[in-house]
Amino acid sequence: MSAIETLLEPFFEETSPRHGLPAAAYTDKEFWEAECMSVFTRNWVCVGFTHELKASGDAVPVKIAGHPLLLVRNKDGDIRAFHNVCRHRCLTLVEEPRNVGKLIRCPYHAWAYDLDGNLRASPHFGGANEHLSEGFDRKKNGLVPVRTHIWNDWIFVNIDGEAEPFDEYAATIKERLSGIDWEKLNCIGTLDFGEVACNWKFIMENFIEPYHVQFVHSSTTDQPLEDHFTIIDGNCLGSAVDLEEEIGTSGSLGVSSRYLTLYPNFILGRYFPDQMGVYLNIPTGPGTMTQKRALYTTEGQVLSEDEIEGLKKLWWDVHKEDHEMTERLQLGRSSQIAIDGGVLSPAWEDSVRAFQDMVARDVTRKKSA
Repeated sequence: MSAIETLLEPFFEETSPRHGLPAAAYTDKEFWEAECMSVFTRNWVCVGFTHELKASGDAVPVKIAGHPLLLVRNKDGDIRAFHNVCRHRCLTLVEEPRNVGKLIRCPYHAWAYDLDGNLRASPHFGGANEHLSEGFDRKKNGLVPVRTHIWNDWIFVNIDGEAEPFDEYAATIKERLSGIDWEKLNCIGTLDFGEVACNWKFIMENFIEPYHVQFVHSSTTDQPLEDHFTIIDGNCLGSAVDLEEEIGTSGSLGVSSRYLTLYPNFILGRYFPDQMGVYLNIPTGPGTMTQKRALYTTEGQVLSEDEIEGLKKLWWDVHKEDHEMTERLQLGRSSQIAIDGGVLSPAWEDSVRAFQDMVARDVTRKKSA
């Protein structure tokens, strides 16, 4: 039995109420490394927004599970993902978001790749003014592609290439979003929160459960707890609220909403009748992550600049309320009291337990031969 399996033995015990993941699942480097090799490698992971790659040659580096990746819009307008590694000496090619023009050029020895990853130049590789050498095939030394799927404005990758087709993987969340005219989806702004000092799972768990809303968001949200319900539907976990009387989304959020996640790191909030928010959550280590939020209208609604700024302020405030809680959750996991993971409400946190079960399943599941 592996150390991870031993750690999770108490988690799998049938207790009432159920316990959460042990503290080590949020703090230990070994558990984080197990997630890198399983959770973020085997599944479809959200890594970016298409609106951040507007023109041919736009390139955005992103690091997922220790893998440096590169998102690129090619000359045909398609977005491709590659391992952000030169095939010569394995230097990372692009360090900051920028437009690379027609070629992705390594700064070390000037090897150059086109926007589809093909190696186009290997200067002096075989000697002075000899750009090829015996046995060296440029066609076999292009950038290594990563399996990619674009869903609306959201870029997903599957690093090991073995996950089920994305449409099957995301079938349940897509069904719960039926009725949206995706042609009218319009990004009206992005909030960049930078680094959040907590394990990525705390952000996911916080979004999935409605239990905290009336306490943490009492000044920014008007959604009574009794109107909420949880959602456990395949790879889609979350909660929802249906209100008889709605007050809108300016100043305080008081509308019927759907808080949906697609395992492992995709978060989408739908706010009736015409707004949506999507989070880009990038884990960076056992106790750190980065987060952005893109704001959308969904019915062709035209908002004034003041209205957009009002929404940005509302969502900035809501997120900061959540970040304070998730960072304090992280601090709490350093206590001996937290070893057993605490207890979960069977009414409001069954979705959290379902998420944790998926993580535990992934880190203990052997990779198929």
